[in-house]
Amino acid sequence: MAKQPNILFIMSDDHAAHAMSCYNSKINETPQLDRIANEGMRFDNCFCTNSICAPSRAAILTGQYNHVNGVRTLADNLDGRKPNVQKILQKHDYQTAIVGKWHLGHGKDHDPTGFDYWNVLPGQGEYHDPKMIEMGEEKHYQGYVTDIITDISLDWLKNCSQDKPFMLMCHHKAPHRPWEPDEKHAHMYEDIAIPEPVTFNDDYANRSNAAKEATMRVDRDLTKTDLKIEPPPNLSSQERKSWNYQRYIKDYLRVVASIDDNVGRILDYLEEEGLAEDTIVMYTSDQGFFLGDHGWYDKRFMYEESLRMPFIVRYPRAIEPGAVTDDMALNVDFAETWLDYTGIDIPNHMQGTSLRPVMEKRTPDNWQTSLYYRYWEHLSEPHKVGAHYGLRTKRYKLIYYYGKSFGATNSSHETRTPEWELFDLKEDPYEMNNVYHNKAYGETVKDLKEELYLLQRKVKDEA
Repeated sequence: MAKQPNILFIMSDDHAAHAMSCYNSKINETPQLDRIANEGMRFDNCFCTNSICAPSRAAILTGQYNHVNGVRTLADNLDGRKPNVQKILQKHDYQTAIVGKWHLGHGKDHDPTGFDYWNVLPGQGEYHDPKMIEMGEEKHYQGYVTDIITDISLDWLKNCSQDKPFMLMCHHKAPHRPWEPDEKHAHMYEDIAIPEPVTFNDDYANRSNAAKEATMRVDRDLTKTDLKIEPPPNLSSQERKSWNYQRYIKDYLRVVASIDDNVGRILDYLEEEGLAEDTIVMYTSDQGFFLGDHGWYDKRFMYEESLRMPFIVRYPRAIEPGAVTDDMALNVDFAETWLDYTGIDIPNHMQGTSLRPVMEKRTPDNWQTSLYYRYWEHLSEPHKVGAHYGLRTKRYKLIYYYGKSFGATNSSHETRTPEWELFDLKEDPYEMNNVYHNKAYGETVKDLKEELYLLQRKVKDEA
């Protein structure tokens, strides 16, 4: 049997693909992340199944949709007594560790399980001088959280046995709100204006009321904690919106720059120690993020900037350098991919599909061409995004805002009139024109609804 690969899974929090230069970012450069893409494969259609932190993390660990693994909202904790991919790897003699953001609960049944070593942030964690919980014991660290997570990860790698493969999850807090940069990057972009996105001045016309109602707008909903200084006096409303955006986006990109530097540190270590050839390196984020797109920050919606995850993978023994794919990938596919590459049978309780054939350019003819998405936090504070589910195919996106809570623990019990949206992504890539009520799309709506309900049954989401 061929040698089992090491696995290094690096995940950030809220890092949008369009803030990475390997994804043709117009606003920043990420040279270290680009190394992974240039030496491996870039996925252009990788999506989450619920665009919010804890549910995405649970989907990645379990290979299950959130209605199955039980983590539907930020208020739900992962049940550590249930199976996860780390337990399977550990049982097959892998050395396993997680360092950084956990965000799936703490205490007897919610601390990380399946890990030989864990050292995680409590809750969301702090950017500066963070507390961390190491194997159940609270510790205080001095310094910047992205550097600290990398330091601890490297220390663990240096102490690994050379006789067994490892699986390390290095989970960065950044670039989660409120975007506090370190001293090294504090003055990046100071003398330049970051371009505003095409949809920055979206007025939400011809769209759902859910889009109009959401409270995550750059012009009015960013707080003093986000902006950090008072705005200049006598700004017009449009000038104030642009000023807010520059404050927000520059700090966001500064904390991304720290991630990029620290990813480079780990890549350098793998090369210096002769581990690069035998290590699968993956970089992703738990979901996408609005970078002023549609005038928003945050995520949650099924719109592209929130739905799409960056996903780049390097494994010299199997993946050609410089490869790019538009084949569809989901966060519920990651665990199955790790097991496939390690030669371990994928259990029946997992709901995703190994991405290995895609990575090796032998995509099956029947590969997935659509995805099912569900966001459960109906009108939760502070962002007030209506609960919805939907279908995305290569060309179309159908979204249903069902207007009520289905018992999710972080939802409001306010009701709204149900609404549908349909976007033709070929004709309208920025999702500005809801064509659900356009008679020309009547047959398309019928076909997409059939596929949506078929996928719901397939993933066993009956509620």
